[in-house]
Amino acid sequence: MEQKQDSPAGGGLSHSAAEAIASLAIIAIGVVMIVSNYKIGAGWASDGPQSGYFPLRIGVILCFASLVVLLKSLFGKQHEQGVFVTWQRLKPVLLVLLPTAMFVLAIKFLGIYVAAALFIAAFMRVMDKSIWWKILLVSIGVNALLFWMFEIQFKVPLPKGPLEALFGY
Repeated sequence: MEQKQDSPAGGGLSHSAAEAIASLAIIAIGVVMIVSNYKIGAGWASDGPQSGYFPLRIGVILCFASLVVLLKSLFGKQHEQGVFVTWQRLKPVLLVLLPTAMFVLAIKFLGIYVAAALFIAAFMRVMDKSIWWKILLVSIGVNALLFWMFEIQFKVPLPKGPLEALFGY
C-alpha cells in the first residue's frame, strides 16, 4: 500500500490531536486562573473591582475559547488527520520537556539550587555523556555562583529546600 505524501512512515501526532492537547492544556491554565482568582476575590467591592476580578474573567474566556477549539478539533468538519509531527521528531522534544517538568516539580521539594544542580547534572550525563568530575564541577559550580549572586549579592530570596535550611538560609 502506498504512503500519502503528508503521512510519513512511522506515523505521528495528527493536527487534530495536537490542537486537542494544546486546548486541554490551556483549559487547565484557565481553570487555575479561575480558582486562584476566586480565592483572592473576584467580585466588585465598594471601591471597585477586587484584585481577581479581571484575571478570573480572562480565565473564563480562555476556558471557553479552548473548549471551542477542543470541540472543533474532535468533531469539526475539517477534522485534520494529517501528521503534525512525527514520533521520531517528537521524541527529542519530550526528552527535554519531561525532565524540565520534573525540574519544576522538584523545586517545590528540594529548592531551586539543588533541583537545578540535579537537572544540569542529568542533562550533562544523559545528553552529553560527560564524565563525572565535569558534571559535578559544572552543576555545583553554576549553582554556587547563582546562590552567591541572588542570595548574597542581590538579596533576592529564591525557593529553598532542606539543604539550604541546614546552612541557615
